[in-house]
Amino acid sequence: MADLRVNIGALSLKNPVMTASGTFGYGLEFQDFIPLDGLGGIIVKGTTLHPRQGNDYPRMAETPQGMLNCVGLQNKGVDYFCEHIYPQIKDIDTNMIVNVSGSSPEDYAECAARIDALEHIPAIELNISCPNVKDGGMAFGVSCAGASSVVKAVRRRYHKTLIVKLSPNVTDIAEIARAVEAEGADSVSLINTLMGMAIDVERRRSLLSIGTGGLSGPAVKPVALRMVWQVARAVKIPVVGLGGICTARDAIEFFMAGATAIEIGTANFLDPAVTIKVRDGIDQWLEAHHCQSVYDIIGCLE
Repeated sequence: MADLRVNIGALSLKNPVMTASGTFGYGLEFQDFIPLDGLGGIIVKGTTLHPRQGNDYPRMAETPQGMLNCVGLQNKGVDYFCEHIYPQIKDIDTNMIVNVSGSSPEDYAECAARIDALEHIPAIELNISCPNVKDGGMAFGVSCAGASSVVKAVRRRYHKTLIVKLSPNVTDIAEIARAVEAEGADSVSLINTLMGMAIDVERRRSLLSIGTGGLSGPAVKPVALRMVWQVARAVKIPVVGLGGICTARDAIEFFMAGATAIEIGTANFLDPAVTIKVRDGIDQWLEAHHCQSVYDIIGCLE
């Protein structure tokens, strides 16, 4: 077997396969399908300082080679997570990572600080695609100043591995990546969903309650791959790649583009065992190509 171990800052992963936030619940929902300790990490659903109801239904729509969602970060808040969810997941033998969202840098920082106190949560992933309520609803992640403000606030109060999830809805994603690296991010993950829309032509209205939503699935993979390649060449910190990964070959492409680890998202809805299949497929590909480690191919694109 090839050596599948990788490092994201101080975080050691037994293999480079993780789950994307919002597509794997808290991990517990999948324990009847796969051994959870067989993954490199599980990124649980988005958590905010205060409970959020999310958007009205309908908030999901199927599209060719993908899906749209506008769930709106529905969750019961960080205190509920700490009191009720954490005790159920803390002993799972893999990296349990919390995706953190907020509506201001102060919200992000306070939420992160409460998670910092949890011994068995070794990392967080900051979702900086949330609306900045102080700036007219614009997402923090679409400007260097907005992204920097969140990471700077969180870094002051969070002392473990900090992964920052980048929005693809920008002109120059490498510029944003460099900005969060400068403020202390240990890693960046990309891409978050692309803004999209679908219309019911008979009812003459959007298929989603708020009009638009985030596009994910195989349709976004070429865009995600390009952005990972750009960012990996622009920063010195590890890059986590995601966006349309369904097979081991998809994952191999992301490694070659410069990703150190990958996340699988929408594919979990189609096959709850896809993560383990991709992990095993990576191992088989590396063996077949006489590679001793994942690191043999990371960033090898000529």
